[in-house]
Amino acid sequence: MDSKGHAALLFGAMMRRLKTYGDLVMFSHTLFSLPFSLIAMFWAAGGFPPAKVFFWAMVALFGARNGANALNRLVDRDIDAKNPRTAGRHIPMGIVKEYEAFVIVVFCFAALVLAAFELNPLCVKLLPVAIFLFVIYSYTKRFTWLCHVILGLACGGAPVGAWIAVTGQIQWPAVVLGAAVMLWVAGFDIIYGSQDVDFDTSHGLYSIPVKFGIKNALKISAAFHGISMGLLFYLYFLMNMGYLYLLGLVIISCFLYAEHKLVSPTNLKHVTIASYDINQIVSVVFFIFSTMDIFILR
Repeated sequence: MDSKGHAALLFGAMMRRLKTYGDLVMFSHTLFSLPFSLIAMFWAAGGFPPAKVFFWAMVALFGARNGANALNRLVDRDIDAKNPRTAGRHIPMGIVKEYEAFVIVVFCFAALVLAAFELNPLCVKLLPVAIFLFVIYSYTKRFTWLCHVILGLACGGAPVGAWIAVTGQIQWPAVVLGAAVMLWVAGFDIIYGSQDVDFDTSHGLYSIPVKFGIKNALKISAAFHGISMGLLFYLYFLMNMGYLYLLGLVIISCFLYAEHKLVSPTNLKHVTIASYDINQIVSVVFFIFSTMDIFILR
């Protein structure tokens, strides 16, 4: 085989490994927070932000989200290995070595730190808070049933951080959007956690379904989503949005209603569809209709 053939094989192997790492950190789930972060930037900038700000904000979001996910997989490796539902994940199966996951965490968090220094002083000052949330979340199921809320807080920080990247300030609309994302993520994470009640109870792990039972947990999830939608409707007035934004929220409300109709205390077989698949659509719908409203109606 000539040098070109060896290079092609090496490139193919590298791409397959990168895909494996992407699967490890669930890269496709970037669709959860990223659309809200982009809208936060558009709102903060009154349109598209400066190219440099946009670039480094995206680097920060990439580093924060993927570093946090890789860390979570690393910290939870022993728990994942014991749970039949998660025993097939990359680290328990040996597909990704522990040191590889650690390198991913260090690389991603280094990217986050670099991006913060390239943006503005407030981003730098808030770095310890962000990294603390990313680290502490991975341990919360070991000591508090508020783990879903802390996950939501970490994800809700993404649009707040995106706003700060543009303005260098924490402003009320960013806080409202961050709270909406926090409650939205916590709500669907409660649904997802409902399938592990028996395992979590037997292994001394904490969650809202374990603490309050699946029936009440699903009610709490619905309440979180109701409040989240209320905050997004509040942003309609706060940001002086138009009918396209409002139409997007109506569509999102329908998806969230369907999400909660898919699961019940006696029927959890559609948990993944309800908690992940539908909510990826929710975030995309929010992005599309909000973007059209910002750039077409103004």
